[in-house]
Amino acid sequence: MSEEGFEVHGPHDHAVEHASTSHHPSAGQSMTAQIAMFTAIIATFGAIFGYMAGATQADAGLFKNNAALIKTEAANQWNFYQAKSSKQNLWELALDVAPSKRIEFYTTEIARYKSEKAEIKKAAEKLEAEVKEWEERSDHEMHNHHRWAQATTVLQVCVALAAIALLTRKNWLKKCMYAVGGGGLVIGLLAYLQI
Repeated sequence: MSEEGFEVHGPHDHAVEHASTSHHPSAGQSMTAQIAMFTAIIATFGAIFGYMAGATQADAGLFKNNAALIKTEAANQWNFYQAKSSKQNLWELALDVAPSKRIEFYTTEIARYKSEKAEIKKAAEKLEAEVKEWEERSDHEMHNHHRWAQATTVLQVCVALAAIALLTRKNWLKKCMYAVGGGGLVIGLLAYLQI
């Protein structure tokens, strides 16, 4: 060997040099790159879908809580209505046994209780309608939550298929990975559209 740096390369050195400078990756490298890119994209969508699943579940819980609070308020109004009814019934009973000089007083009180009951009934019915609205909103959000969760689960299965396809280098697994990933994205689209 001379001092000028003459070197002899082995076959491995040529393969490494060729792989590092080649612009056309081998079939194995191409498959690896495709799966890695697809997995990164799917994992990103999976993270977004997972966040949306959690957010819609939290909203559904909040709406259900609002319904429960308003339902309690409606029950209080109905209890108040019952109390007014009981008092009205007492005045009606008193009217039957009252002396004639007290009849006008009892008649006025009965009319007052009837009027108060009508207002209380309107308030209670309005609250019950509000409860129904909150419960419907909660149910709608739970439906959305399930869609987001389904999309997230399908994308997680897709990532698992990607790992298996990468390890086994089976082309049919790669196709399954693409199909499952596409299905997960479609379910995510349905969730976004609230279908």
